Amino acid sequence: QGQLVESGGGSVQDGGSLRLSCVFSELTYGARHYTMAWFRQRQGLGKGREGVAAIEPDGSLSYAPSMKARVIISKDNDKSTLYLQMNDLKLEDTAMYYCAAKYGGSWGTLPSTGEIDYWGQGTQVTVSS
Repeated sequence: QGQLVESGGGSVQDGGSLRLSCVFSELTYGARHYTMAWFRQRQGLGKGREGVAAIEPDGSLSYAPSMKARVIISKDNDKSTLYLQMNDLKLEDTAMYYCAAKYGGSWGTLPSTGEIDYWGQGTQVTVSS
């Protein structure tokens, strides 16, 4: 059964940076065949998980418009690790961040939560003023 384990969350001041990591293993069809993505879930009524960034098997990248200028997604296949570099963090970026895997490509768009085959347990990011 596939496993995704996130790390790198924490508390940071407004304008600061963090790099999240996700070590993935035992994905059913092999990690190279999956779209890997980051989602986040902010507290509050009706706040479901929203896609932040994704990288497809062919290397295509997708980003949420609100995050595109401030985040970079990357993957190291040799280390089986997905990264999310986040810069110029804002108070509204406070959320639980989840690593996710979807079998196959995503046609240049962020996958929806319903398409995800594997989820990590999440890592908390808290931005303070």
